[in-house]
Amino acid sequence: MATNTQTHPGSMRTFYIIWFGQFVSALGSGLTGFALGVWLYQDTGSVAYFAMSILAFMIPGIFFSPVAGALVDRFPRRWMMILSDTGAGLSTLFVLAMLLTGSLAWWHIVIANFFNALFNSFQWPAWSAATTMLVPQEQLGRASGMSQIGDALSQIISPAIAGAMFVAFGLEGVVIIDFATFLFAVLTLLAVRIPEPVISAESKKNRGSLLTEIRFGWNYITARKGLFYLLLFFAATNFLFGFMNPLMLPMLLELTTPDKVGFSASMVGVGMLVGTLVMSAWGGPKRRVFGVVGFSIWGGIAYGMLGVVPSIAWVTFWAFMLMMVFPIVGGSSQALWQAKTDPDVQGRVFSVRRTIAQFTAPIGVLLAGPLVDGVFQPAMNEGGVLASRLGPWIGVGPGRGVAALFVVLGLLQLVVAAVALANPRLRRVDLEIPNVEVKARDEEAPAVVLPEPLAAAAD
Repeated sequence: MATNTQTHPGSMRTFYIIWFGQFVSALGSGLTGFALGVWLYQDTGSVAYFAMSILAFMIPGIFFSPVAGALVDRFPRRWMMILSDTGAGLSTLFVLAMLLTGSLAWWHIVIANFFNALFNSFQWPAWSAATTMLVPQEQLGRASGMSQIGDALSQIISPAIAGAMFVAFGLEGVVIIDFATFLFAVLTLLAVRIPEPVISAESKKNRGSLLTEIRFGWNYITARKGLFYLLLFFAATNFLFGFMNPLMLPMLLELTTPDKVGFSASMVGVGMLVGTLVMSAWGGPKRRVFGVVGFSIWGGIAYGMLGVVPSIAWVTFWAFMLMMVFPIVGGSSQALWQAKTDPDVQGRVFSVRRTIAQFTAPIGVLLAGPLVDGVFQPAMNEGGVLASRLGPWIGVGPGRGVAALFVVLGLLQLVVAAVALANPRLRRVDLEIPNVEVKARDEEAPAVVLPEPLAAAAD
């Protein structure tokens, strides 16, 4: 059934308050993430330890999300977000305690990153499900764009600010500010109310153990073939773009000096910000599936063009164009899933969705180095098997192996998009699967739950 937006139970004002709190928290997390990375590498000089800290932040979000999603659907979404922000803040407090006692070591950062990510795995499904209850369906695309602004701004300004603060105040000052942003986010959540959805008959029938409810999330998706094929599309796309993270910096460093690489990275971050602003203002196309698959074609072209010309200006331009696409693709997808998934099961469904879509990205990260070092770079050196064919187009020598791989990956992304558009269930997913109806329970939980004696006194 289509949603009656005139009787939507939520409040855009509440959405803006929560969004601002999460935005401030994201900026603080960006500061600490950069500063901890600098401290860890300076202290150990080890790329392996640095990589371990990154993996510690990736793994929980992929593998624990289904459990987190099942718990999100059992408890009020607002309190799940408070739990997430509080847990992440305690992880930051742990790092601060180690710093102040002079005992901080690289493995403390790995542990803190792991638990930070563990608590963050509650955040995304809870915030996504809460947004559905707060925002009319025709505004979901804009809301998704706004939700990505924090990440975009964090990528642009956090490194510069954190670098200056790291020099001026040390790591302690950066971590204290990050902890303060977590407190701010919790206070904004305590100040608002989020309507809880009516429990659907399908959800009641599938209540049970955590394993049963995790399985329900998977069954819910597979029963809706269009959503299932969309999920497979994202798994393939994330695999292809997973190669970019470890390879972009080495290719740029083969073209120019580190200071120009830093400027290039900032410009690429601006591209993501532009995309989020466009998505926030526009909301994406009415046929949201075309916002996903259609703009991924743009992304595939930009991905392949990264490797065509060995010029820092050329690479920066196409990386800018590529990053501008991501918020439109992600925002259109998020709005589509929110409109097609019953609000009371979104925690379970979205968490399973996230696990399936993202588990392929680390595979790309792991394969990137061996493919370039063992296959593409030797083939693109003078006299290599690909140098005579691709060399006239993209050049030969150092860094051109990465460039050749980018061209191949961009072409593969175009193939993935073409296959997706040829699938009628995926292409018509926004037409064949009806929008869900958003209803709140008759009574909403108070913004702050007081003990009974205090509640009586307050009355």
